[in-house]
Amino acid sequence: MLKKIPVSQVRLGMHLHALEGAWIDHPFWRTRFVIANDGDLKRLRESSVREIWIDVAKGLDVVAAPAPSAVVAPVVDAPAPAARAPAAPPPPNRSFTEELQQAAAICNQGRGAVKSMFREARLGRAVDAQGCLPLVNDIADSVMRNPGALVSLARLKTQDDYSYMHSVAVCALMVALAREIELPDDECRAIGLAGLMHDLGKALMPPAVLNKPGKLTDEEWALMKTHPERGWALLEKGSGQSEVVADVCLHHHEKLDGSGYPHGLAGESISRVARMGAICDVYDAITSNRPYKAGWDPAESIARMASWKGHFDPELFTRFVRSLGIYPVGSLVRLESGKLAVVVEQNAHTLTSPVVKVFYSTRSKMPVPVQRLDLAGRGCNDRIVGRESAAAWGFTHLNELWADPAALKAM
Repeated sequence: MLKKIPVSQVRLGMHLHALEGAWIDHPFWRTRFVIANDGDLKRLRESSVREIWIDVAKGLDVVAAPAPSAVVAPVVDAPAPAARAPAAPPPPNRSFTEELQQAAAICNQGRGAVKSMFREARLGRAVDAQGCLPLVNDIADSVMRNPGALVSLARLKTQDDYSYMHSVAVCALMVALAREIELPDDECRAIGLAGLMHDLGKALMPPAVLNKPGKLTDEEWALMKTHPERGWALLEKGSGQSEVVADVCLHHHEKLDGSGYPHGLAGESISRVARMGAICDVYDAITSNRPYKAGWDPAESIARMASWKGHFDPELFTRFVRSLGIYPVGSLVRLESGKLAVVVEQNAHTLTSPVVKVFYSTRSKMPVPVQRLDLAGRGCNDRIVGRESAAAWGFTHLNELWADPAALKAM
């Protein structure tokens, strides 16, 4: 049953069905949700909206005026539904090398799918988010078999396909993070779909601005900052979109301290999935080669992101690091022995002792025979003592060390 009430009567636990007035005056990007926190209540009361519609069949009703001398019981929100037990992911059944080959095929498939989706958006056609689910399922299956393979391979991009492969990479990163926080399988895939669609608005950005090799002007930057809202508008015109997809698309550039865009949301006003999207989007962006800069080393990127106070949800960021490793695949590290190595695979039970390939001695300043070394293996006496910069050393062949040559060629 729908009921129209003044904003002054709104309370936590009510199901908001619609707001009266122009859309531009609304304090929310969506309607039809339960008002569950004080931040949303405050934003609604401080907005220019004076009346709203509530659905009393889905949430609380207006508090009836108490009879004289009656005792008014405190309002108690309905209990949250019991959490579903996460579906157990299938155990890894392929080696890292085997999964890399499969991941290369998925990356190519994903590049083509996202390119087609962007083309449809530029032509003004509706975007069907659900049509991308088969691709998301393939990405999720690969991540669940061996998380590091597709995530690492999708980081390798050319200037021409950056926007498309970025969407694939963020999809994989979102699935890996959702899996790490033990969400059910269907939620992992829904969050992966949000990652795939998060930058849809960039389809409407001028290529000269999107791929500009130098610093953007103030006008160009202002235009680029409209892509979350333009992507959200494209999703609203299409079919099969979900609140999760729309939320991540609109809010993946918000920051915990309120300095993000487009709405300057802060803290708990940013949904958990949008906070996940912010982490995954930034990590892939800073580890990828761009027209204006070379990508940072994966381990260096983790360290830099950890130092950006106020940007990311600390708990989610910690889980994100667990999903990738403190030294993600492709990281250049220095060992206690004085040798340099590149990380080729994670060890599930120890974040600081991955599998590496040793290839250089800092003592002799000469290459050494490439050796695969499991730092968590029995009898291994070496360990990582720090990160190194491939650019500073002039190394340009690290990808060939950690990735299967056939997979690289397939990319």
